[in-house]
Amino acid sequence: MSELQIRTMTREDWPDVAELIHVSTNYWYEANRNMRIFRCRPDQVALFCRVYEDLDPGCCLVVEHPETGRIIGSCFYHPRETHISLGIMNAHPSYFGIGVARKLLEEICQIADERQLPLRLFSSAMNLDSYSLYNRAGFSPYASFQDMFLDVPAEGLAVSVPGVNHVRDATLDDLVEIVKLEAKLAGINREKDWRYFLGNSEGIWHVSAYETPDNELSGVIASIADPASRMIGPGVARDEDIAAALLLSELNQHAGETPVWLIPTECQSLAQTLYSWGARNCELHFGQVRGGRAGFQGVLFPTFMPETA
Repeated sequence: MSELQIRTMTREDWPDVAELIHVSTNYWYEANRNMRIFRCRPDQVALFCRVYEDLDPGCCLVVEHPETGRIIGSCFYHPRETHISLGIMNAHPSYFGIGVARKLLEEICQIADERQLPLRLFSSAMNLDSYSLYNRAGFSPYASFQDMFLDVPAEGLAVSVPGVNHVRDATLDDLVEIVKLEAKLAGINREKDWRYFLGNSEGIWHVSAYETPDNELSGVIASIADPASRMIGPGVARDEDIAAALLLSELNQHAGETPVWLIPTECQSLAQTLYSWGARNCELHFGQVRGGRAGFQGVLFPTFMPETA
């Protein structure tokens, strides 16, 4: 085979990229975990193209088959002031093993190196092929996270936790404090993302904020409600009690549905609270970084839509 061709995704590529993400992601999870990640139609997965292009136009790379021109690989990346996040990466199952993912990763590593920024990602701890790909490229895990899900009753969760009365809907007026809080707890800056969530032009985002009695913002969490992704995160909280209050509020935004979220595996008190509500684990992920150090204080809620490590 001739050399793989790599280029920037165009608007005309969205249907092919959406189908690629749908097929390749479900293929791996069905083969290895007996489950499907995307239960929606393939065309609905164009959500990834739409959100990433809204946030960062031109930041998706695709790999074309050199003979047919078919798109057989794709990867989004997410440049920010403090880092670059590696988003969802896919290779078509018919072309596994020919270096599609490696070529995409090399290109994005080069972009990060040119900008002298750390490259961060979240990857499945259960997929040793992807772990090896990233580890060979210089990524190191800095934290582990458990993926949890919960069937939220149609009437919402009939539970309560301390501090839940301090949770309210966040607005654009909170943007500056949200950015400050995340910078302090997670060491990253992504004002553009929070402005996008709070603006909610598509009507699919919700953001909850935890404000103490002395008007200090001590936690924030977003979520998305879309056929292609029903996930809670991103977010940060100063402690596990605040994290529980935020999660309860945001879970009740998804009444009658089954959202997914991630918490650090070290947060045992929070995990026990979530188990008591009926939450279950479905996977494990590593937070990884290349070209810098990463860490956080309090509780970090990663997300895959958009993936901003």
